[in-house]
Amino acid sequence: MLSQRALLPRSTPADSGMSSRAVTALLDRLEAQSIECHSIMVLRHGHVVAEGWWAPYSAERPHLLYSLTKSFTSVAVGLTIADGLLSLDDRVVDVLPDHVPADISEQGRRLTVHHLLSMTAGHRTDSLAEAWQLEPGDLVKGFLRVPFPEAEGTRHAYDNPTTFILARMVERVTGRGLPELLDERLFKPMGVDHAEWDRVASGAAFGFHGLHLTTEAVAAFGELLLRGGLWGDRRLVSREWVELATSRHIDTQPSEDNVDFSCGYGYQFWMSRHGYHGHGSFGQQCVVVPSHDLVVAVTAQGQAQDVFDAIWECLLPGVDHAGSTRDDEILADRLRRLSLAPVPGSAAPERSVKARLDASVEDSALPDGTTVIVDPVDGGWLLRLGSSLDVEAGHGEWRESSPLGRPVVAAGAWQGNTFVAELYVITTPHRVRLVVDADTGTAVATWSTVPPASPSLALHLRSPLMTRPDVA
Repeated sequence: MLSQRALLPRSTPADSGMSSRAVTALLDRLEAQSIECHSIMVLRHGHVVAEGWWAPYSAERPHLLYSLTKSFTSVAVGLTIADGLLSLDDRVVDVLPDHVPADISEQGRRLTVHHLLSMTAGHRTDSLAEAWQLEPGDLVKGFLRVPFPEAEGTRHAYDNPTTFILARMVERVTGRGLPELLDERLFKPMGVDHAEWDRVASGAAFGFHGLHLTTEAVAAFGELLLRGGLWGDRRLVSREWVELATSRHIDTQPSEDNVDFSCGYGYQFWMSRHGYHGHGSFGQQCVVVPSHDLVVAVTAQGQAQDVFDAIWECLLPGVDHAGSTRDDEILADRLRRLSLAPVPGSAAPERSVKARLDASVEDSALPDGTTVIVDPVDGGWLLRLGSSLDVEAGHGEWRESSPLGRPVVAAGAWQGNTFVAELYVITTPHRVRLVVDADTGTAVATWSTVPPASPSLALHLRSPLMTRPDVA
């Protein structure tokens, strides 16, 4: 299924010099390792040669990118530098003087745009939690108050506030909000007409996370980078900035378990064994491999390194080894039928059940004692979770509702005297599994992966999401 407005031309793997069997091998690997992918799009020579969404995820739905957002903020910095409004040597204290703490260290005074982009400010670990604890209302000031045990420019540490500060610096010198700037200069010229942003309590975009885009928009971003900032015959980003941002500026810590995060760091981009990538928590990826004229976009709930291994070992060997038309047809049929596993069980008994939620279990999504009611409706159920969350669930089909503004897609079934439902917070990687024991009158609701912002399901169903999470 295509997005309502296609951003990229389509082709078959064979016509683009790509083996459809290699894509099939990639899908087989992901399935064999139980990697929960939500979408995948493969581009070769500027054409989409394979695309698929695991139901209930779909092509037209924006997906939370988590820290892949950082790479878009990097482009905003590049636009601002190209306009002559900012430079790599500009200091935080000069651009944001009203956010400078009275007791700022000399190193804090020296920090520049370059240090923020390369995450070499001098912290050894992410300073987000400590910075917000020090200054709940001013993350920039809090960041500058966190001690710097290492000299600036000498050591990389993944440090979320650096990107938040870059976003605020861009906004200060341009007089534009980060979302508005990227809408005007990047998204609208590319044809991306729907970018959503999560925000901090003040209303500002995080910059380091919180952007929601469709898979095709992520792939198009990768293609823009691969073409050195050109979109068709229009230059949107300077070639110099693309090359600078996607080049290695600092070594990263070696890790046998995360090899593709051990190859160095650019300006809000990670270097990979092949090419480079923008990365977001739980497996949101924009992978660019210039040597093979290849872009791969993935949204998922899983470990990114597993996806990288599958791309390198299954997909890359199929480059420049085009297969047959029949192989292409087999792959296309499989991609059309992708789906996450439905909840097994029956629609019976058709009765209402009331239970009390037990939040003592790990990763609970609802407060302890929440009243849970399961009411049968035509072809499914209405799930009443407390006083404000009414969620529709289908049997053998996905049903969508938006009790607090953001959509949730759910399906369920009876398994004996136990009712089970999966609630996908469909604009994010996360889902909640609801289990109601009719015999005991108890229920549990647990996250598959707990959102870093908060375990509160209600929070993640509000639109727009405005919070102050400690996001990885």
